[in-house]
Amino acid sequence: MSFGLLGAGLVMGIAALGSALGIGIAGQATIGAWKKCYIANKPAPMTLLAFAGAPLTQTFYGFILMGQIKTAVAANPENAWLYVGFGFASGLAMAFSAIAQGQAGAAAADAQGETGKGFAQYIAVVGICETVALFAMVLSMTSLG
Repeated sequence: MSFGLLGAGLVMGIAALGSALGIGIAGQATIGAWKKCYIANKPAPMTLLAFAGAPLTQTFYGFILMGQIKTAVAANPENAWLYVGFGFASGLAMAFSAIAQGQAGAAAADAQGETGKGFAQYIAVVGICETVALFAMVLSMTSLG
């Protein structure tokens, strides 16, 4: 067993932890927005689920990069520390992206739930947060060679 496989586990675990935190943040605000709608006798928009679930994708990115790191470890086990570094740094980038996405999604859910307007603008901001995780994954994959 190569020490470099720790990098594969780190990227997956840290990215998933960030997803869980981001989903929790956005999910709480989504539930709060629905509650406000129910109190005002307005229909609760199901589109708010897009904000609550958006941070889940960072777990997928972590999974994809985990596979790439495992392949790199098998090909070059002597670079173990490099792969641990890639896993840790990329996992953190994905986790922070998911947390920021959850915070943006929370604000978006609150605003959309209250006004019923602006979904396209809100989802665009949530998508910008997503871009950080995509960059971390793709740039790490290309750097692994």
